[in-house]
Amino acid sequence: MVVLGVSPDTVKDQAKFKAKENLPYPLLADENHEVAELYGVWVEKSMYGKKFWGVERTTFLIGAGGVIEKIFRKVKPETHSEQILAALKE
Repeated sequence: MVVLGVSPDTVKDQAKFKAKENLPYPLLADENHEVAELYGVWVEKSMYGKKFWGVERTTFLIGAGGVIEKIFRKVKPETHSEQILAALKE
């Protein structure tokens, strides 16, 4: 199994976050949000009535053949790892 994290943050910010959270997997910088757009997760968001563009926090489980097997949209970091582990056991 390969785990990758992708976000529109800079390479420098990704490295800081990875070190701070002690993450054991690579974090990839998608500064121009090209990957986010390809996966349909670069979306218009709204906070306190103000609209802006950003990434919808989403996880994709991609099989060995490159086929998306499961999509988790609008995930909550506090409980998401449990969801992923359960899905991997299916």
